[in-house]
Amino acid sequence: MARLHPTLQPALDLLPDDQPLHLFTRHSVRELASNGFADYRLPLTEEGVRMAEAWGSELRHPMSAFYSSPVGRCVDTAIALRTGGLRAGLASHELPIEKRMELVEPGCYVEDINSVGPAFLRMGAVAFINHHLSDGMPGLLTPEAGQEKLVRYLAARSPAPGTLAVHVTHDTILMAFVASLLGLSQVDEKDWPWMMEGLWLWFDDTALHWIWRGEPGRLTLRYHASA
Repeated sequence: MARLHPTLQPALDLLPDDQPLHLFTRHSVRELASNGFADYRLPLTEEGVRMAEAWGSELRHPMSAFYSSPVGRCVDTAIALRTGGLRAGLASHELPIEKRMELVEPGCYVEDINSVGPAFLRMGAVAFINHHLSDGMPGLLTPEAGQEKLVRYLAARSPAPGTLAVHVTHDTILMAFVASLLGLSQVDEKDWPWMMEGLWLWFDDTALHWIWRGEPGRLTLRYHASA
């Protein structure tokens, strides 16, 4: 049976009540890939929809915006989270789901899919991310540039204080972003985001704050993130 990562729900107790919050999350449980690579046609399972609806009802903070990769399973995850939020009274109406290219590849880190795509298929996800973190790759933003792009994306969409904006993306984007925030040059399977696992974030005047797997972090910003 599918379940949330065990640190995800307890992290709710660590979040500030008066800050504009973001949940940057992987989509929910999808159908298994027959060849080991999850192409964008694979939908959520019924169990994945139910898990996202249940999680949406537990988020505690009023939901004010939904953003999603244009890929179907991400959009359906956002819809299910919204449904759960509506049932729990965390959303006052059926908020629109805005599809964003920053939450999918190509569009986030990938600038040239023709050069990056074959390397991903050849290496597999974990080895690909490790190559990205340690050596870089033509057609792909550096970890630093990708991090700044996502930080600016989030800052430009900060919700009202005390409310939550939800961003549904894919495992590789979430893993690359988390690794850059944590300063990792290598990851392995235990580091990989679970289905429906997410990163909590908020900004103050000079820094980005986050909680990942129950551990808080802080990044002093050397640029004005919303500029």
